[in-house]
Amino acid sequence: ATVSEPAQKCCTENIQPFLASILEELMGPVSSGFAEVRSLFDKEVNEIIQDFQKTNDTTKLKENVDQLMNLPFNSVKMEPCYLKVNLLQELLQDLKSRFKVYHIDFVIQRTQNFMQELMENAVYTFEQLFSPSRQADSAKVATTLEKVKLRVLK
Repeated sequence: ATVSEPAQKCCTENIQPFLASILEELMGPVSSGFAEVRSLFDKEVNEIIQDFQKTNDTTKLKENVDQLMNLPFNSVKMEPCYLKVNLLQELLQDLKSRFKVYHIDFVIQRTQNFMQELMENAVYTFEQLFSPSRQADSAKVATTLEKVKLRVLK
């Protein structure tokens, strides 16, 4: 009871007025990182679609989709996504001094983990939605690939 009132007053006066601007500042790098994940998924699936349209090779298509499943674990391809979030390091330094925010690396690492999870979910969903259509004729497969990609991106 003795701590509650001063703590609420402190939060109301010293923290709450800044929360919206802090959130807005932090969301810039986070949003651009997740947008990069979306863009990478889109690019990779487009390459699969283009390769299939050129070759009509279902064996190669299966290999490409299997490779897509490894995308979340491909650090080279995921690196541009992770780099977008590294901008948080600079933004959080200011917060660290003003609000005693610690464990900046943890915040960045968790954000990057969520990005990897998002990519895992995207490729898994893509594979699950596309899998039943693999045996269709070539014209339908290319159309299905595009539809599945758009569905996952939605």
